[in-house]
Amino acid sequence: MTERLNAPSARLHVEHETLYHYDHPVEQAQHIACLRPLSDAGQRLLSFEMAVQPTPQQHSTRRDSHGNSRAYFALHSAHQALRVLARSEVLVTSRYEGLREGLEAAAIHRAAAVRPYPLGPSCGDVRERLRYRAHAPFEPAAEHLYASPFVPLHAELRAYGAASLHDDRPLAEAAIELMQRIHADFAYAPASTDISTPILTVLRERRGVCQDFAHLMLGCLRACGLAGRYVSGYLLTRPPPGQAPLVGADASHAWVSVWVPGLGLPLADDWLDLDPTNDVVPGVHHVRVAHGRDFGDVTPLRGVIRGGGAHRLEVKVTTRRV
Repeated sequence: MTERLNAPSARLHVEHETLYHYDHPVEQAQHIACLRPLSDAGQRLLSFEMAVQPTPQQHSTRRDSHGNSRAYFALHSAHQALRVLARSEVLVTSRYEGLREGLEAAAIHRAAAVRPYPLGPSCGDVRERLRYRAHAPFEPAAEHLYASPFVPLHAELRAYGAASLHDDRPLAEAAIELMQRIHADFAYAPASTDISTPILTVLRERRGVCQDFAHLMLGCLRACGLAGRYVSGYLLTRPPPGQAPLVGADASHAWVSVWVPGLGLPLADDWLDLDPTNDVVPGVHHVRVAHGRDFGDVTPLRGVIRGGGAHRLEVKVTTRRV
């Protein structure tokens, strides 16, 4: 299965504004921003600018261990408000053209008991490749195999994931089914959780928001011996005519990327993105900003302040076609 040479693409403009209002002056502040979109074979960053008010006394950027761009800035003068505005323009190319045809072909071959199925490796093959062996070469994807601060390994998560992730099934097909089950079994309920809500609570109460569903799916994959990473980004705010709006388009969004080596889609780089909140394989309406083990690795803006007291936070995101 190969990528189509004329894969569709879209040029998107994103504005992400974050406003903090403090009850009392903040005397000093140190912040880290993860707002610059990724630029690779499937997504080309055409322009990016980030403005901070008040103007920082210190500012620098660097890449983290996951390849994400991070901006560091410091404010040493008193302020009662902070505004961070990031503007990006990206050319997004559909990385998974041909995947549907591959899924259909795999189903036909499986029904006819013809092997191998033409849709990349099986769950069992990938599990075996990720299994620890003394003195074996390091597999970078294994970094996303283990528990992380927001994604523990637990028997309940393994049981939920195992219903789809059978050893003999193509991993791409099985992971898509897991995504579909999460979308069907869980209700999208804004304000029902926050970042401190454990994913086992989400699993038992069957509701949450996009970052909950991403963490939940990652927990299922990792508990079953498969590698998955958390993806942060944006969705097109207003869909093309005739298409339903995507959930989460008015804020930053989160989804999952599953390691599927040998999938045969050059622009995908062995990673298959899946959005359980919307039950879709991302195409040209998803803008990737960063990826990591979980939300903690890719938080859009965080920091340490002295003073300020209570605060109010406003976040506005707009993504439109150019």
